Amino acid sequence: MSQSIRFECPRPAVLLDGILSRLLFAARTLQARSPRAGMMLRRIVLVVWWTLTLQLGMQFGYWRRARRLRRTERPAVSPALIGAVDAASLRVPCAEHPAVSVIIPTYGKVDYTLRCLASIVAHAPDTPIEVIVVDDASPDPDVVWLARVAGIRLLRNCDNLGFVRACNAAARIARGDFLLFLNNDTQVLPGWLDSMLALFRSRDDVGAVGSQLLYPDGRLQEAGGIIWNDASGWNFGRHEDPDRPGYSYVREVDYCSGASLMVPRPLFARIGGFDERYVPAYFEDSDLCFRLRAMGLKTLYQPRSRVVHYEGVSHGQDVAVGVKSYQVSNRKTFLATWGAVLARDHYENGTHVMRARERARHRPVILVVDHMVPTPDRDAGSRTMVSFLKALVAAGLVVKFWPQNLARPAGYTEALQDMGIEVFYGAAQPSAGIWLREHGAELDAILLSRPDVADEWLPGLRQHTGARVVYYGHDLHFRRMRLQGEVMQDEAMLRAADRMEERERAIWRKVDAALYPSDEEASMVAVMEPSATPRAVVPYGFESFAAPRSAPPDREILFVAGFGHPPNEEAACWFVRAVLPMVRARVPDARLAIVGSNPTDRVRALVGDAVQLYADVSDAELADWYSRARVAVVPLRCGAGVKLKVVEALCEGLPLVTTVIGAQGLPDLASIVPVESHPAAFARAVCALLLDDELWQRRSADQLGYARARFQAETLSRALLDACGIALVARLPMAA
Repeated sequence: MSQSIRFECPRPAVLLDGILSRLLFAARTLQARSPRAGMMLRRIVLVVWWTLTLQLGMQFGYWRRARRLRRTERPAVSPALIGAVDAASLRVPCAEHPAVSVIIPTYGKVDYTLRCLASIVAHAPDTPIEVIVVDDASPDPDVVWLARVAGIRLLRNCDNLGFVRACNAAARIARGDFLLFLNNDTQVLPGWLDSMLALFRSRDDVGAVGSQLLYPDGRLQEAGGIIWNDASGWNFGRHEDPDRPGYSYVREVDYCSGASLMVPRPLFARIGGFDERYVPAYFEDSDLCFRLRAMGLKTLYQPRSRVVHYEGVSHGQDVAVGVKSYQVSNRKTFLATWGAVLARDHYENGTHVMRARERARHRPVILVVDHMVPTPDRDAGSRTMVSFLKALVAAGLVVKFWPQNLARPAGYTEALQDMGIEVFYGAAQPSAGIWLREHGAELDAILLSRPDVADEWLPGLRQHTGARVVYYGHDLHFRRMRLQGEVMQDEAMLRAADRMEERERAIWRKVDAALYPSDEEASMVAVMEPSATPRAVVPYGFESFAAPRSAPPDREILFVAGFGHPPNEEAACWFVRAVLPMVRARVPDARLAIVGSNPTDRVRALVGDAVQLYADVSDAELADWYSRARVAVVPLRCGAGVKLKVVEALCEGLPLVTTVIGAQGLPDLASIVPVESHPAAFARAVCALLLDDELWQRRSADQLGYARARFQAETLSRALLDACGIALVARLPMAA
């Protein structure tokens, strides 16, 4: 559904959301004049809203958690850093060749500056740094204590330059490749700097990176900033729990606060530093981010970088007096400078918050739902899902991921968040129905994965969104179950396959497109259910492929499998008992390495002189197995869909022997790979590759050619975007 239609025909939920946003904005405006009255109005508005929308109980739970954070659980700042700091005892890291120059402008408040420096000492980064402290001609006699801090470069200004000019002056003497502007009323937490630098190291489209800012009691102060079309701004997430999903992933934002902001030094110099039209302070950080964006560079919010900020210490909080008054006048300057961009690319104040926080005015938003967060080192389905997610992110979409179990597996969740994907988790997460009621109008597409997920989401989906709904089946489940029942002569499995067929047919009729990993499966769907819209999509996309190589001398046979999938257990048992003895009769030193996750007792029982088991190996260890093995085998006798272990062997150039089931969905594979289902024929094909170096090298080259022609990441991306109804992602226009 196009955005123009959404704007012309707003839904009641969108209208009510707009009313709420305006009332909250009125409360914030009142709070600037009368803090107590403004806070009271805000509380009344929220309680009434939550009562009407049946959220009061959920929000009460959030409040109780926030109170625990404030009172008992954890202050964000270590108690050791709260009291007075002995300047003479501090020794700040100072590298001869720093990668990052940390610039701390100060004007009085020496006690806060010393605590900031103490936090840097306590949480020194792995990256070599220098710390430049700028004394901006403060009349405070305590500034003499700064000279006693070992390791800092102390820059003393003869005249008070203000924040903007002081930062620019320090940047001119900095030696680091990057500049990190850090307020003196901050205290850094573990990982604060290295995580920011990591985004620059891993991407080439980044102009600035900002931190997650916290209040001293642990509540969130800012998770990136939103600028509305009237040049007003929001500190997104203010007063919330910083660990909630919406604040815990890398995200492109309108701006990040200059309280903790990293920029490449040559780039900062090239654009002339902070614009001195904003002297002495305020809106210079927003303007910098807008200028970088006009060059095609993004500002990213990095939640792994956590910094405590004592808001208002430097300039107070009253916008009517002192330096703080420049927040009002500089907003007018900013609006005059960027008015055309704001009108084109930004929303009206307080509206479309989910899109505004992502800079998604011109980008499609897609919700992806699977049974759990993908674990790509454990199962093939997860590898496919990660390939899909990478393709969607690379194409410029805003991606939301909803695991059906709402679990947050360590490492795997963070991997998606670091890609820029919001991952939903936790018992406090609103139900899917509530979330869709609030945000469904903002979605352009929804990708559902697996029958169980589709069955749960489809009944109410059309009530809350006009998004295109796409289903990815991974394989034809009923077909795999039927084959498994036939091989094992399991009547219960055959009856379950019949029930699964009915479920899958019902799903195909309800979705806008049904995706499968091969033309063969898509064609079967078209024949079985003529009203369906099946599409074939490449299930795995690879950026690189193995280089040509010579045959290794070892006689290692490799079987890679995840044994949470029953057909793999049956395949391992069949190969070890029916095929391997014939192979060893001809090649006595041949050995089988079973490499995979979740091995069952039946698989463990196969281990012996000629069979070794290696469970739950890392990606690096698996790559090592592929590089040194002589032959890959995929002896599946039941299953469906394109098999990852087959595709991996092709991409690695490791000669392969498989069965008809293993070759499913891969047209013409039999022309370059032995496809054998009889034990004797399978054994002969394996022995030929173990003994004939010339045959091995020829097969290796043929497999690499086959893989390059079919499993490029770009091929996957094109097919997936087309199926989701997104032929071309709209890119944010550059400013003139």
